[in-house]
This record gives sequence, structure tokens and C-alpha cells, in this order.
Amino acid sequence: MKTAFGPRVEQSVRNCTPVFLTLALVFIGLAPFPAPGYVQVTPMLTLVSVYYWSIYRPDLLPLAATFCIGLMQDVLIGTPLGMSALVLLLVQGAVVAQRRFFLGKTFVVVWCCFMLVAPAAAVVSWLLASLYHWTIMEPRLLLFQHVVTILIYPCLTWFFAVAHKRLVAKA
Repeated sequence: MKTAFGPRVEQSVRNCTPVFLTLALVFIGLAPFPAPGYVQVTPMLTLVSVYYWSIYRPDLLPLAATFCIGLMQDVLIGTPLGMSALVLLLVQGAVVAQRRFFLGKTFVVVWCCFMLVAPAAAVVSWLLASLYHWTIMEPRLLLFQHVVTILIYPCLTWFFAVAHKRLVAKA
């Protein structure tokens, strides 16, 4: 008699791919990069991941996972606790609410929409950090971080699309 235990475990692991990839991006964002000032303009990698998976497989990136990933990011980076979690949840909620619009659109349309979502998320993060520190944070760094995030978006989404096709979509 054959059991279905093996295939079920394999499918469960495949279904965790979006969460694992988003967690991996938290740690990749912590890696030192030999560029002057990189720490201040580290791209918002987790934002790209949450945006992508909220469009294409929101069922595999639950709100609780996004919240925990955001909290972990805050603890590891040293930002105010809950700031990243709140921003990621706001983005996830907004994107999931507009998911019907995104489905079937070309990469360019989805990327252009990301160019609208990312600065909004960056401004919310900037405002929260400014309120937390009770001072106005340097907005120029926000602009550079946004530009780097926009430029890295195609590479990350290509990787997510490959992972989606090869791992998650197999049933």
C-alpha cells in the first residue's frame, strides 16, 4: 500500500516557497556590500517579494507570515519594531485588493505600478522613522533607496517567476 505522505510533504514545501524566498531576502539585505553608503540605501527587497507574491500567489504568503517577516526584519536591521511589518502589510493589503487589475497585465504595467507602490511604502517608512526618532530623517537617502529598489525589481521578479513556475505551480 502506497502512502501519500511523501507527495504531501513535497507540496507543502513547495507552497512555502514565497515565505522562504521573502525570508531569504531579509538576510540578503543584511549582507555587506562593498559600496560606499550602501547601508543607507539598501534596496527594499522584501517589499519586492511581498508585492510579487501578493499579485500571483497571495494564498501562499499569508498576512501572519508577512507580519513575522517584517518584525524579523525590524529586529535584524534595527528599525523601530513593527515599522517594516506595518509597511509590508499595507502594501500586501493594497495589492491584494487590486489583484484583479494586475492579473493578465504585462510586466511593464506591473513594474510601473510597483513604481507607484514603492515610493508610497518608502514615504510611510520614512514618516514612521521620523516620528519614532522625533526628527526629520534625511529624505535624500529615501530617494536613492527607491531608485535602487526600482532598478533591482526586474531581476528579482524574474527569479520569482522562475521559482513560481518550477516550484510553486507544480501540483
